[in-house]
Amino acid sequence: MQRIIPHLWYDREAQEAALFYMTLFDQSRLIDVTSISGTPSGDSEIVSFELAGQPFMAISAGPFFQFNPSVSLMVACNSVEEVDAKWKSLSEGGTALMPLAEYPFSKWYGWIQDRYGLSWQLMLVESGNTSSKITPNFLFSGEACGKTEEAVKYYTSVFPDSEIDFFSKYQEDEASSSKAKVNYTAFKLSGIEFSAMDNAYDVEFSFNEAFSLMVQCEDQAEIDYYWEKLSAVPEAEQCGWLKDRFGLSWQIVPASMNEMMSKGTKEEVRRVTDAFLKMKKFDIEALKRAYNGDV
Repeated sequence: MQRIIPHLWYDREAQEAALFYMTLFDQSRLIDVTSISGTPSGDSEIVSFELAGQPFMAISAGPFFQFNPSVSLMVACNSVEEVDAKWKSLSEGGTALMPLAEYPFSKWYGWIQDRYGLSWQLMLVESGNTSSKITPNFLFSGEACGKTEEAVKYYTSVFPDSEIDFFSKYQEDEASSSKAKVNYTAFKLSGIEFSAMDNAYDVEFSFNEAFSLMVQCEDQAEIDYYWEKLSAVPEAEQCGWLKDRFGLSWQIVPASMNEMMSKGTKEEVRRVTDAFLKMKKFDIEALKRAYNGDV
């Protein structure tokens, strides 16, 4: 079981987006689509899928959050042709943020926002330089700019099987923003690869709920632990969601919940949904009772 799963929020396009992304990568598949009703967003759709063998989840739950470049998916490409092909597909209805070109850090690279607003960084890499095809990248911007190093050190202290591979700092006058310190860091959380940097420019956007990290927990003790370690914004606590002190959104969920929602009958799913909509931090036993009808 992968403990941390990237989670994407869409208005109504979650399944459409997942199916599109699956055309870009080998070893991709649609795992499950679950419909839930009676949420504050009305009827919602939860989509589980894999890209290049890596698990993702998405939800269609209304136009409340929009993607921005504070989180992107960095793709390790093995050839110029692969970069070009993915760029062409993502360009349809998308917007280039950094044009395809040679840069000091890559011989062929481009940053693009796709038709759904999700940002991708396509990078030609030398074979063997990365073990993950897709790496979530965090661009610490706005109030969070300058906090990359603090955040990464904190996250790696919270999760087991975590480590920092390296930090690279901006040189003098390299960044326009006076707050920016780290121009790149690579790290692992529970064995999953991530990267992060401070935004070199002063911008208005920052992290929001459109991109969150879902943490799968085996028991209530784990839920309590991650909730206590990560939650820093009380008003953001709802239905297993929280925000940490850097503004990044997380979902702290029981690992068994995915099976409840995907394998349960319509009535079982309805009961679980009714139960978790009343919760902030999830109560596993209460969810199990709802699933079993012991309420």
